[in-house]
Amino acid sequence: MAKVNIVRPGEGEILGSGAQQIRILENGEHTDHRLGFAEVTIPPGTPSPLQHRHAQHDEGFYVLAGTFRFTVGEDQYDAGPGTWVIVPTGAPHTFANVGDENAVMLNTFTPDLYVQYFRDFKAMIDSGQPVNAETMQPLWKNYATEISNEYAS
Repeated sequence: MAKVNIVRPGEGEILGSGAQQIRILENGEHTDHRLGFAEVTIPPGTPSPLQHRHAQHDEGFYVLAGTFRFTVGEDQYDAGPGTWVIVPTGAPHTFANVGDENAVMLNTFTPDLYVQYFRDFKAMIDSGQPVNAETMQPLWKNYATEISNEYAS
């Protein structure tokens, strides 16, 4: 029989430090790897990820606090609390906190492929490597992700 998993406030795997962090709420272990789920907190002024697209997972974002700007190709959408954004496989995207306070969102990955990416990304940062296209391309390649501002054909 499958066991129910409950993650309470302050629990879960924490990646990051200070105001910027990712709290893994579901690492795929309890969903046969069909779903990964995280709470993401981003302070104002934090650089956004390079625009990219995923070939093997969909990504969802539910904004809890603050305002995120999602860039999808050439289009931009501001999303405040209560907004749900789904990015299907092959859609280019990035996001940034455009407010003056911490922004918080829930982030889904179906399947859970990207949970390990966040661990590897943290290890890259902890090792002192810069975050740029040159360092991100090999990491993203491991997770069927590529830098792009165009939809996959």
